[in-house]
Amino acid sequence: MKYALVTGATSGIGIAISRVLARKGYGIVMVSSSLKHLKGAKRSMDERFPEIKAYIIEEDLSIKDSAIRLYNKVRELGVTIDILVNNAGFGLAGPAERIGIHDDEKLLYLNITAPTILCKLFLRDMYKRRNGSILNVASMASFQPGPYNSTYFASKSYLYSYSRAIRHEAKGHGVNVCTLCPGTTRTRFFKKEGIKTPVWAMPAGKVAEYAVDGLEKNKAVIIPGNINKILKAVPSGIKLAAVAYMKKHNNL
Repeated sequence: MKYALVTGATSGIGIAISRVLARKGYGIVMVSSSLKHLKGAKRSMDERFPEIKAYIIEEDLSIKDSAIRLYNKVRELGVTIDILVNNAGFGLAGPAERIGIHDDEKLLYLNITAPTILCKLFLRDMYKRRNGSILNVASMASFQPGPYNSTYFASKSYLYSYSRAIRHEAKGHGVNVCTLCPGTTRTRFFKKEGIKTPVWAMPAGKVAEYAVDGLEKNKAVIIPGNINKILKAVPSGIKLAAVAYMKKHNNL
């Protein structure tokens, strides 16, 4: 059986991608910082896909050296990871000077350092086999700065740039690297930021269908929905001003 490793796998886009891949016959290694949520997600996967093997690994990827620990735990399972999905991440809303330094450090480690290290480690294994795929979950936030959400937007710009670069390197080794850039999605992301989920948010399941379809087609950048494709073409200065207005007047 082929296996996919999905970080942030217990809710939102992560659990949705896990379900789409399981439907396609992949065993799933689900990663989250919450053992309680992992156990619930595994029960759900076992009920939906009894023929598929689902493993769970508790690991908080916002902590230093956690990515290396996760890689070693996967090796201990004895499974080969054919698809790596770097999905775990969170955002912080507010003026830059008011956001706690420790909170920003955790965000940067989770959104930037952990996926970078996981790519590095699993690419080595994939290169040896000359086979494998990586899906890095960036965001429409990758394409412009985000006032009052500054660290999150910047972290997704990094992941977008890094993913595009290693895709170029990996293509000579039989490995595909794709970048998912979803727009506003109906997940717990907004609740964690302390704001309401916008009514126009796309369901996570629909985003997951776009993601896996794009991965199978080896698309460099996967942007779910026509509206998001149009928004990408809007000048970044206009989008920056719009983000600043919405965040400052609606949420803060």
